This record gives sequence, structure tokens and C-alpha cells, in this order.
Amino acid sequence: MAMTYDDFKQLGMRLDMSRGKPAPEQLDLSRALLDEAGTVGYLSRDGIDCRNYGHVLGLPEAREFGATLLDVPAAQVVAAGNSSLELMHDMLAFAMLFGLPGGEAWRKRDDVAFLCPVPGYDRHFAICEALGIRMINVPMNHDGPDMDFVEAQMARDPAIKGIWCVPLYSNPSGAIYSDAVVRRLAAMPAAAPDFRLFWDDAYRFHHLTGQKHTTLDVLAACAAAGHEDRALVFASLSKVTLGGGAMAFLAGSRRNIDWWQQRVSVRTIGPDKLNQLRHVRFLRDRAGLERLMERHRELLSPKFAAIAAQFGEQLGGLEGVTWNEPAGGYFISLYTPPGFAKRTVALAAAAGLVLTPAGAAYPYGRDPQDRHLRIAPTFPSLEDVRVAAQGIALSLRRALELA
Repeated sequence: MAMTYDDFKQLGMRLDMSRGKPAPEQLDLSRALLDEAGTVGYLSRDGIDCRNYGHVLGLPEAREFGATLLDVPAAQVVAAGNSSLELMHDMLAFAMLFGLPGGEAWRKRDDVAFLCPVPGYDRHFAICEALGIRMINVPMNHDGPDMDFVEAQMARDPAIKGIWCVPLYSNPSGAIYSDAVVRRLAAMPAAAPDFRLFWDDAYRFHHLTGQKHTTLDVLAACAAAGHEDRALVFASLSKVTLGGGAMAFLAGSRRNIDWWQQRVSVRTIGPDKLNQLRHVRFLRDRAGLERLMERHRELLSPKFAAIAAQFGEQLGGLEGVTWNEPAGGYFISLYTPPGFAKRTVALAAAAGLVLTPAGAAYPYGRDPQDRHLRIAPTFPSLEDVRVAAQGIALSLRRALELA
């Protein structure tokens, strides 16, 4: 006999799937960063004493490592602390306070706006909200933001200073930006001379299939279009090594990097170079990182497959219910019929499953149709993922039954 929602509730599950965190087994893949920390030493390749102050743009070999990952010259890369989100926050805060190259301080304007492809990353939106930046929802397609909509907004709204972009395996839609979309973003006219693409390349190496998808080099595309300063590229090793103790990167034009150095030098005397040294010696090169990411894929792919199998069995054929099967990244998007996402989350919580709040993937936490759910299958064990997927599906079915 098939399990019902009431049966599932009786299991007494207590599982938090609200964030896309690496599982303990994934973190164990980088245990050598802890176990061998004492053997790495503190002198860099060039004899820099990493215990001391200095090198605000990062250890030279760490910048070179980031350059090989992002396919840009090392002089255009900053190696920083553990969080790319921190870099994005500071970039926007500095822009508000001082202005970016090519423009005045944003705080001097009555209105500053950002384009936000939806569904998108809630922490991007939280930064904008905290800084008082108006957010404009942009529809997302499978190949990136709706560029006709983006270009129409750019033409009519001079307050728009930037757009959030997760170009590969977008959070949470799994979209992969097409070359055509990247070129249009790079070339489109912008009323603001300091307009920027905030290019969050968080999942550049996070493949879930044997095909290693890529996207067009946005820095090269912008330079070719005559907008050399337009793209700011962010990335990190947070889901490669240790979520709370990795290394982040910023890449951009030389003008943008020089501006960043000027601003960040007031904030810090330098990053944690000891951690940068450990990471470079642990991963060694891009090939070493890709070998590690293959081990991540072996752990994660079965979890995503388990979600898809349960949804197919429990939700297949239900009118208005769809979900994606991403080729990479950390999330699955589940769409309910309009008006049922919040109710599904509440029913799941009543059964012991904590999901990302409905609407979280939209600015101000408001999904206009109350349809989208972000599913994060990475942290729980495979068996827990199977059971949780069934619980999510049963919660949605119960929500529909109660309508």
C-alpha cells in the first residue's frame, strides 16, 4: 500500500534541508587541509612569510591558482578569504559609499536599482535589501535571463546599476547561460556608465553529469564589446574544500582590480595567507581540483537522482507540477500550481522537514505566484534524501487535496 502524508508524518523525521550545504562526507574529502596543516609550513614559493601582514590582493601563487580556474591573467585576480558572498557584499557597499570606476557614489542618488533574475539566490537579494537597493524581477529562461526584458528595462530605467548573474547551473534553476545571452549582456547599452554584471560563478566546477558544461568568457566578451570594466567575476572554493574555511576569488579588468585594492586596503591589511598556502599546496593545480570535484560528483549525483525518481513516482502527471533535473549545482527547483508553495512548506514542516521558505528565491521573499520551492539535497544522507523527497511530494499532494 502506498505511503500517505499521515503515514510519513508518523515517521517522526527531523531533517533540515533549508540550505545548500556540503555533506560531512564531502568535507571529509579535504581532511588533509586539517591533518597536514602543520607540515605545509608558512613560507610561500617566493619566501613570503604567510604568518605576517601584507599582500592585500592575496598570495601570488593563490592569485595564479585562481587565474587558472577562471581563465584570466593573474594580475586581474584577487585571492581573498573564505567567502565570495563577502566579496560581493563589500563590492556593493563600496559602490554605495564611494562609487565604482566610471561613476559617483551610489548613495548620492535618490534611487539605485538592480536587475534580479528569478528564481535566484536569496543572499544576493538580502545584500540589496540591506543596502536599500531597489530590486527588479527578471524572468529566467533555460539559457539565462530574458534578454528582451533586460534590455527593455535598461532602456527605460537609468537607476539600474547592475544585474545578478549565476551563469552556470544557476541557483536554484540550474540554467546554463548561452553564448548569445552572455554576448547580449556584455554588449547592451546601459544608461549608467558604472553598470556592472555581478557574475557569481559559484558552480563553475560543480558538475552532476559526465558532461562538463562551460559558459562563454564574460570578461573577454565585455572587452570585445567595448565594455572592459563591465563584468565583476566572483568564485570560491567553499563547496570544493571546506565550506567555512576555503578561499574566494574576484576577477575583473585591471581598472576594477586597482580600484578594489584602493578600497579594500582601508578594510584589511591582508587575507589569511596561511590558508591560501594550504589550499594551493593541497589542490596543486586545476587538474587537482577537477579530480576532487569528480569525487564530489560521485557523492552528489545519486542524491539528485533519488529526488528525481521520487518526484517522478509521486508527482508525475499532476497538472501544474514541474521540476528540473539540473546538470550541475546544488539545487532543484520544484514548481507547484499557483498558490501552493507556502502551504507545501508548512505541511512539510509539520511532518519534520524544514525546507527553504517559499518565496526565498525572489526579492523581498515574495513569489508573485507562490509556486516555487528550492530543494537542497546535498547535506542529508542518501537514504534521508530518498525519504525526504517522498515527504516533500506527499506534502504537496496533501496541499492540493486540501484545496
